[in-house]
Amino acid sequence: MPSVGDISKRLLVGRRWAYDRVQPRLPKRVALPVYSSDTVSSVAYATQEMLVVLTLGGLSLLYLTPWVAAGVVVLMFVVVVSYRRLVRAYPNGGGDYEVAVRNLGEHAALATGAVMLTALVLTIAVAVAAAVDNLISAFPALDGSMLPIAIGTVVVLAVLNLRGLRAGGVVFAAPTYLFVISIVAMLAWGLAGAATGDTPVAESAEFEVAAELGEVGGLALVLLALRAAAIGGVAVAGLGTIVGAAPAFRKPKRQNAATTLLITGVVVVVLFVGVTALAVIADVRYTADACDLVGFDCEGEPQRTVLAQLAAAVFEDGTFGFFLVQLATVLVLLVAALTAFETFPMLGSIMARQRHLPRQLHHRGDRHAFTSAVMVIAAAAVVAVIAFDVSVTRLVPPYVASVLLGICLGQAGMVRHWNRHLSGPLRATEKTAAVRARVLSGVAAVLTGVAALVVVVSGFTGGVWVVPAAIVALYLVMRGIRAHYVRVETELAVGDRSGDTLLPSRVHAIVLVSRLHKPTMRALAYARSSQPDLLEAVTVNIDVAETRALTDEWDRRGIPVPLKVLDSPYREINGPVLDYVNGIRRESPRDLVVVYIPEYVLGRWWEQVLHNKSALRLRTRLMFTPGVMVTMVPWQLHSTRAGEKPDR
Repeated sequence: MPSVGDISKRLLVGRRWAYDRVQPRLPKRVALPVYSSDTVSSVAYATQEMLVVLTLGGLSLLYLTPWVAAGVVVLMFVVVVSYRRLVRAYPNGGGDYEVAVRNLGEHAALATGAVMLTALVLTIAVAVAAAVDNLISAFPALDGSMLPIAIGTVVVLAVLNLRGLRAGGVVFAAPTYLFVISIVAMLAWGLAGAATGDTPVAESAEFEVAAELGEVGGLALVLLALRAAAIGGVAVAGLGTIVGAAPAFRKPKRQNAATTLLITGVVVVVLFVGVTALAVIADVRYTADACDLVGFDCEGEPQRTVLAQLAAAVFEDGTFGFFLVQLATVLVLLVAALTAFETFPMLGSIMARQRHLPRQLHHRGDRHAFTSAVMVIAAAAVVAVIAFDVSVTRLVPPYVASVLLGICLGQAGMVRHWNRHLSGPLRATEKTAAVRARVLSGVAAVLTGVAALVVVVSGFTGGVWVVPAAIVALYLVMRGIRAHYVRVETELAVGDRSGDTLLPSRVHAIVLVSRLHKPTMRALAYARSSQPDLLEAVTVNIDVAETRALTDEWDRRGIPVPLKVLDSPYREINGPVLDYVNGIRRESPRDLVVVYIPEYVLGRWWEQVLHNKSALRLRTRLMFTPGVMVTMVPWQLHSTRAGEKPDR
């Protein structure tokens, strides 16, 4: 009869799948929108968060927006080109982590893995928070329910993954295509209107901004521009997902993944530049705190996202075009989160196989999902959503920092890769290409490293401290896990000593008896069938009357096994049994002691409450005693056998 847990699991995740059910390889037309969804969806908040940084100095700094956007475009170009070379060199998945393992050594590889795991958790948190933000921009009445909606979304996505849902197929490609088409249509309509004199005007254009930093100039202005560019660098987030998902592409994997990277980069640059330009034209005002908008009613409707403001300005608020843009934005963000749900377990499985993470993360469940990993990342994403109060503005800086740091480490590994490649025999053309690739990887490592440093330093007290803290914590945990597995493997290895295969001098069997019933008789019969050298039954004297009745019944039945009574002055069972077993071990260290514990098995969950777990507790204690084997002898009660009549 299935247990309550089994029934609940089947209702939650569905029927089991046979292991011959393999996810098919994806063609470019499907892989492109699915695995680029993370990068493409960043358009929903990249411009927005860049404006948040610039408005720290007031509206006077918005003139820097085109220059900051140009810096983001340069960063995108460098990362895309360098990643195309990386995926050709390492097409079997793992991305930056695989590069670090091959080229930077164990310590740097663990740090890279920690960075990537952190980034994937924050990917889900940012995508869900941005989706909720855009949903509320379309339906302001939901503003007070942001946190429950975000948590519920993470839970639903986790359940979908546990049910074996994969980010593949037309159903997952459609949101990305819909988002790109709707944004392109909005940009074309809005820019055409601006060119013909019908310039769209954002709803926030009339508001002034209360600058937090006051007058900004000189070095402070440069640092603020660098921070805005680094935050805008969130546009490169998700490119590593394409590299890591290279094995899911159809052959030739290298070329298809590289082509997907190039197309994704071009699409994101076009959308990002277009949204940024239209935001400048429409005079969009967006701040971290809506109350910084002078004249904005902080107690009224929430501050709407930049995309929502642009869609309302171009298509008019409440129209089909407005809701289409918002729907497409929400859907592509959810697909991005779903993709991270798939990428995290794959990376976790690789690291678990290398004994840097618990082995449970390496195994798939009966729906082909990495069950443990899905639950881990879901829990971590919920914690992140709650800790950062479902705020995209608060989540993006630590997210950007982790993404850029991961790219930096991966490209540093590629520099070592090209150095090793150049040390071998190469033709002149191959050597020239390798030198160029090394320079490009070095430039990418420096740019992303500097950008990550800017984000960490400028936003350390605002929550970015979570990234270095998480990296250090994960690094230490993974080192400890690796050391544990190595220690256990060394301890369990069969050596050359004869003692490893030496038989025990005797087998001393003990059957624990609480009272004379069917489970006890079965345990006695089982112990006798094993033909030990010495067999005895042991009971603990808790109640004198009950013990006397037990010994009398034992003698009356003529059971051919001696019954030994252990005194218990403190009316406990475990202590006297453990002392007795340890005494046998001290007197005969080469003896093998086998303890048989009879138990009856209950079939209904509420029956568990009515019985104590003394057998389980005693077994647990005995398991820690060297030289002792514990055998549980079950007796199944009628409640475990549905449809059968009880034994008479």
